Parts: sequence; C-alpha cells; structure tokens
Amino acid sequence: MSVHRGRHFLQIPGPTNVPDRVLRAMDTPVIDHRGPEFARLGQEVLEGLKAIFQTRSPVIVFPSSGTGAWEAALVNTLSPGDKVLMFETGHFATLWHRMAKGIGIEAELVPGDWRHGVDPAAVEARLADDRSHAIKAVAVVHNETSTGVASRIGEIRNAIDRANHPALFFVDTISSLASIDYRHDEWGVDVTVGGSQKGLMLPPGIAFNAVSEKALAAAKSARLPRSYWRWEDMLANNQSGFFPYTPATNLLYGLREAIHMLLEEGLPAVFARHARLAEATRRAVRAWGLEILCLEPREYSNSLTAVLLPDGHDADRLRRIILERYDMSLGTGLGKVQGKVFRIGHLGDFNELMLAGTLAGVEMGLRLAGVPHKSGIGAALAYLSEEATADARETRAMRA
Repeated sequence: MSVHRGRHFLQIPGPTNVPDRVLRAMDTPVIDHRGPEFARLGQEVLEGLKAIFQTRSPVIVFPSSGTGAWEAALVNTLSPGDKVLMFETGHFATLWHRMAKGIGIEAELVPGDWRHGVDPAAVEARLADDRSHAIKAVAVVHNETSTGVASRIGEIRNAIDRANHPALFFVDTISSLASIDYRHDEWGVDVTVGGSQKGLMLPPGIAFNAVSEKALAAAKSARLPRSYWRWEDMLANNQSGFFPYTPATNLLYGLREAIHMLLEEGLPAVFARHARLAEATRRAVRAWGLEILCLEPREYSNSLTAVLLPDGHDADRLRRIILERYDMSLGTGLGKVQGKVFRIGHLGDFNELMLAGTLAGVEMGLRLAGVPHKSGIGAALAYLSEEATADARETRAMRA
C-alpha cells in the first residue's frame, strides 16, 4: 500500500472540501437544542439561507441527505395517483423518478440522452397537451451531477407559463446551490431541493426545501403519508428558531459559518469564480483531445465536468490509477455512463491553484493509463492568467 504525504485531493462533485473555518465552527461543544442559545443559531441560519436560495419564502432544514429532501418535496404537496412530469437528464433524475413511483405517484419520465438538459419547448408542448391539468407537478434536476449538464430553469419556468398550466414546479439544486446562479423567487419555483455537501461546503447530513406560498397551499390538501418530513411541524417550530425533533446541531454551526463565507464573497463573485474555473477545466479537456459529455454549451455545468474517454479505455481504471499514484479522487461514471466517463468536481471551497493541481493529476494519470491525449493543462493556465490580467486592469481602472 502506498504511503501518501500532503493533503488528499477530493475532486469528486461532492461531498466537497470543507474549509477550515467551517471545520472550526463545528468543533464546538454540543448545546441544548431547546435553549436560548440554540434559538438564536436557528433563527440566524434560517434567515441566512433565504439569501442563498434568493428567496423571501421559508427554507425548511432537515437532518438528512438530499434524497430526503426529494421525498419531502413530493409527500408534502401531492396525493396518491397524482401525475408528475419528470425528465431523464441523468442518473439522479432517474432516481428521483423511481422514488416518486415508489411512494404512489404516477411519474411520467420523458426520455433523454444524458448529454442535454431539459428542453423548455418539450415542457411547453407536453403541458399544452394536458388540457385537463392532470399533471400536478413538473420536476427537474437543475445540475445533473452524473453528467455535468445544467438545465435552463428560467426558460423552463417561462415554458410552463406559456402553456398556462397550474402545475407545481420542483427543482433539485443539490449540486448547483451556491455554485451556479439559482433564483427560487424570480424563476417561480415552488419547491427547491438542496443539500449541504456541495456548494455549501459542509459534510453531508443537512437537506433543504425552499417552499413557495403555492406549495404551502398545496400541502393543506396533500394526502401522501408524512411524519418525519411534515412541513407544518417544521415551520411551526422554526418561528422561534427551534425544530420539532433533534436537529444536526453542530452541522448548523458549520452552516452558519458557510453562509457567512458565501455572503462575504458575494453570490455574484461566487458564481463568477465557479464559471471561471469550469471554463478553464473545459479548455484543458479540449486540449487533451477528449470529449465533454455535455453537448450544449449553454448547458455546461459550472460545478463539474464529465469527461468521456475514447472507446476501449476504462474510466474507472484511470480513476484508480490516479487515486493510487497521486492520492486524488475523481467522480465515477454512474448508470448508463459507468466506466465511460470520469467527473472532475470544481465547486465549493476551490481556487485556481487547486484546479491547476487537479488538472496536473489528471494529465499525469492519462499518461500512466495509456489514454491517448495531448498536453492540456497549459490551455487552462493560459485562460486563468488572461482572466487574472483582465481583473487586474479592471481593478486599476476602478481605482483611477
């Protein structure tokens, strides 16, 4: 077994690197989750989350994985036999579809090729055909973590409106929240699903539902069984900063610090940083002579890049070589693309030098694995240098 020195490079698309500030914030004695100190923590976190989701609506916090937040979105708003329109953009979209069917929902999955996002025109056409309004909700994964494809949520909202359809709009932002621009209120989303372990820079263990007034109204008549996931109990307790059952206390300390960090940087700067690092990654991939799984540039993910290997080369073997030799973890291919792609995560607490190390590890791994490629890291570094120079000029001009 190899002995590695230095820090492990965790370049999967989540869980992501947890910054020292967040680790230190969680390194705190457990407090009484019914006491006044906790109430202040709870109220601060619940209010801060609204800024991250870009909403004035309540954000409900569950001690769970993102999968739990999927279930909460469904069971709080729907009844047995209700029809939901879903879209096959990748592995996680299919898992959400499977869950919906498993809890008694009639879930229609629109087929996809895993290389494109949701087509707004297809949404509009399907809803326009539904003259009886049998479809009660449209469920979309914003950033498909398995493929590196980001659907255009604002355009999908416009498509729903053009069809003049009353369906609820559910969006999974588990790998896009606090990484890619997302606007719960502006885009008219009824339930936004989120998780702690990606752009929020926390360990796994907390999940979110941001809920609109329309979703809260739907919850009053929903008939799917729910207890742990019940919004009403959460919202009643949240008014005073508490929760109906034991919360993930120390993760909430970390969440408060993560919110502070994101707002200190400013969400526009957070999104610009992710866009810059993502574009540098894509330039490296193209220079290597490899193919980006996502085919539509408008739908490139700024959280991760999924890279196709040439026929005859095993992406999991490449990942194994890189892990064993360079102590770096890359994302595996899931479902239909298993063994065909590897995924580079470039989200969360991440910067230019970390990306340079990541791309160097991939390039050296490609050589060791015998994957045909050209030199690519130089293309990424040149782009990052150009961007830094442009930023410096802009800063000087502003100071002049």
